[in-house]
Amino acid sequence: MTMLRMFAALSAAAFALAAGPAQAEMKTQWVEYSHGDVKLKAYMAYDDKVTGKRPAVLMIHAREGMTPKTLQLAETWAKLGYVSFAADIFGYGHGVLPKDVPEMTAQTTIYTKDRPLMRARTQAGFDMLVKNPMVDPSKIALIGYCFGGAVGVEFGSTGAPLVANVAIHGSFRDHAPGWAKNAKGMFLILHGAEDEGYPLSVVDKVIQELRVAKVPFQYEVYGGTGHGFSAPKNKAEERANAQSIASTARLFKELFGI
Repeated sequence: MTMLRMFAALSAAAFALAAGPAQAEMKTQWVEYSHGDVKLKAYMAYDDKVTGKRPAVLMIHAREGMTPKTLQLAETWAKLGYVSFAADIFGYGHGVLPKDVPEMTAQTTIYTKDRPLMRARTQAGFDMLVKNPMVDPSKIALIGYCFGGAVGVEFGSTGAPLVANVAIHGSFRDHAPGWAKNAKGMFLILHGAEDEGYPLSVVDKVIQELRVAKVPFQYEVYGGTGHGFSAPKNKAEERANAQSIASTARLFKELFGI
């Protein structure tokens, strides 16, 4: 009964967070920008009732790219009062949208094999976000899902002025030793204990780098939970998804005050 009550409370909290203020007026738009000769197309969501500059979330998509799921996730953070900007890494502006796992793998491989490109493509999105007159450039957090979690580590290694860097079931792999020495802000890593592709032994390498560099971090591990729990496949993953939303929102509340 205790576990059932806990799950119900977490689910209710996540629902309330996603619902946002009763008077929220959600606005969404596509934002075209470029990186060199590559046309990019980000998805931006924000509450039109909020006035003045506000904190922003630079969201990095999973291996699926700019799918309806990605857009929905971006809106989740906008409902909390932030400008939410789902950056385009693959080139959706050129029509790049993987249709199956082989195509997803082909896209992610391009960037995992070329980390400078990964970092530069993310920088292009960051630069576009900070230009927005609604955004307080001193209050930007990154949230990366799956592939986006690895992108967050790489972008963090550049010393980008992030207040928070959140990885939700991050696909961490082969990050250079010492990457965390230039990292800024608080890291929040939310991971499934049963993630076969990115097991806890792999995540621990990220944690140890943060510890050595004395970068502040929080780490949550969800039992009975595999990869991709933001699209839950069982009760444990439903709980993990709810808790990951609640934990991220709580951290942002502490850091940003909203």
